[in-house]
Amino acid sequence: MPKSLDDLRNIGIIAHIDAGKTTTTERILYYTGASHRMGNVDDGTTTTDFDPAEASRGITIYSAAITCFWKDKTINIIDTPGHVDFTAEVERSLRVLDGAVVIFSAVEGVEAQSETVWRQADKYDVPRMCFINKMDRIGADFDRVLNQMKERLNAKPIPLTIPIGAGPQQNPNPFRGVIDLLTMKARYFDPESRGADVREEEIPEDLQDQAELARMELVETIAEFDDDLMQTYLDGGKIENEQIIPVLRKATLAGELQPLYCGSSLSFIGVQPLLDGVNMFLPSPLDRPPVTGNNMHPKKPADVSRAPSEDEPFCGLVFKIVAEPHADLYFVRVYSGKLKTGSRVLNPRLGKKELINQIWHIQADSKEKIETDSIGPGEIAGIVGLKETATGDTLCDTQNPIVLETITFPDTVISMAVEPESNADRKKLNEVLSRLEKQDPTFQVVTSEETGQQIISGMGELHLEIIKDRIQRDFGLNAKVHKPRVSYRETISKTVKGTGEFHQTTPNGNRYAQVSLELSPVDPSEPAEYVNKLKPDALPAELRKLLDQTGKSLLNGVGYYGYPLMAMKLTITGVDYRQGETDEISLNAALDRAFDEAMDAKNVVLLEPIMDLEVVCPDEFLGNIQADLQIRHASIIGQEQRGHLTALEAEVPLGNMFGYSTQVRSLSQGRASYSMQPLKYAPAPKDVLEKMLG
Repeated sequence: MPKSLDDLRNIGIIAHIDAGKTTTTERILYYTGASHRMGNVDDGTTTTDFDPAEASRGITIYSAAITCFWKDKTINIIDTPGHVDFTAEVERSLRVLDGAVVIFSAVEGVEAQSETVWRQADKYDVPRMCFINKMDRIGADFDRVLNQMKERLNAKPIPLTIPIGAGPQQNPNPFRGVIDLLTMKARYFDPESRGADVREEEIPEDLQDQAELARMELVETIAEFDDDLMQTYLDGGKIENEQIIPVLRKATLAGELQPLYCGSSLSFIGVQPLLDGVNMFLPSPLDRPPVTGNNMHPKKPADVSRAPSEDEPFCGLVFKIVAEPHADLYFVRVYSGKLKTGSRVLNPRLGKKELINQIWHIQADSKEKIETDSIGPGEIAGIVGLKETATGDTLCDTQNPIVLETITFPDTVISMAVEPESNADRKKLNEVLSRLEKQDPTFQVVTSEETGQQIISGMGELHLEIIKDRIQRDFGLNAKVHKPRVSYRETISKTVKGTGEFHQTTPNGNRYAQVSLELSPVDPSEPAEYVNKLKPDALPAELRKLLDQTGKSLLNGVGYYGYPLMAMKLTITGVDYRQGETDEISLNAALDRAFDEAMDAKNVVLLEPIMDLEVVCPDEFLGNIQADLQIRHASIIGQEQRGHLTALEAEVPLGNMFGYSTQVRSLSQGRASYSMQPLKYAPAPKDVLEKMLG
């Protein structure tokens, strides 16, 4: 680890799928000496895509942590997935990182998932840099992508390198290097050494004016962030790099600017300047504000903070759990204090102590045990020994409790039934599903009351396919998997009232209760709401508390057709209480009957998930793809030209999109790509309900 926290960088590499995240990571590892061979995504030989499912599909599924060294800095890199089904991996990585490099394709530009990861970085106030990759591809356009970033992301990118040429070698003016706007030199990367040998030359004469203009824009932008620089600029004085770099660093850390580089990772061009930028502009743990949380004091709860110092009490966040056959590996980011092997730490959510058996520094899938048996502020490591901790839990010093803000994840939208091949495997399957659920917060398991089957839910077809592969490959369990089905929801169509009465005569006396309630629809973006309008003396305190608990649990339960409820408000409007007759059983029964009366079939609306779909394809296949989307009842919202490609944006019911990945490849001879993410829930057409009930 670095001698000083100033020299540590915890960064994530985030982007839309196929923008080149993993290839860029491979180049970084090669140039920094962390890897002696340079892997290739197409060959399935990359360091961070170590899982067999990743290597076979050529995509990143699990965020991979790896440490490397560039010049005088230690860089912890997390290469995150770009596929929307694995957005939880990006979410939990950004939660614990100090900075990020966002990669864009010079051809496709700002894509749907680019916007998602940018918003996720905004949510956690993560300072970021940008890299326009694939400048050597047909249709690459640096300026177009730069403008898209400003318009679609509301970003403030500031170029520090600009391209020399664009497109492949067949072009009259192919991409062959970059101009460094700080040194005002052209930099060329020798393909024979895989880009390791870099030579500096004077800027080509035909690009001199463009470079001078870009440098002037850089200086003007930076001067706006410093009064002294602005005065020097207005006086016509020369502004040196020694003045520019600290001001640009400060603006980057504040999220006011994003340094921008360009290159082609596949062709070994432009990666080293990006690494220099990580060192110069992205934050160390000391540059980030202290983490804040609640002290969990039963009588005097208060917000407390922890600075990144070994002198502070220990505090860390578990942001990822890898379910391995022998022992689960818990990834933790340490914010303060020291974590030592053999120590006991507190999980304040559970109020339980956990034992730290081992601490590992992780190099993708290989585990290298650190020599000191301890980790300090800013470090990211894997620990073994925890039993009940879950993703998003805080771990802290037993004498100084603190609960950090947890990580929130989106709801699942797709589910399918899974069952063991034999009854003998049932217990093992339950254990495996439980471990996978613990690892992945967007994967859920419930048991169907009707069939007794295990129903697994996730973020998309690919997500559940990967889970199925893991059950079979990692745990050696052959499970039968049924066809995927949509995760519908239910709500109420209008405000309705219900009254439930319970009356029972027993040898021990009478039981009686009556409850009146009102159900009303609310905005789907708002959480379900429970309101108790009873007067304080209408019920004894214990029964009132019980009524409230049952009412809230009804909202979190299922509706008329057995699907989870959403977008509803439950209001208790009245209760008939009789001394000695109204007890817990009668009150619960009356409330259930009132709820069932209100949730009658004629009042219930079935909601289906609507997806935000983006399809990018060459123009000649546009007609085929539009016709197919119409058959799937998609509403096309808009389209735009991206170089020689057209991007279609549409809203489409998830239930109509099963098998789309195969179909879109067939319709475009494999040349179209698409991304899809949950957008909203909307009333399902009558035929969906008829098909379901039929």
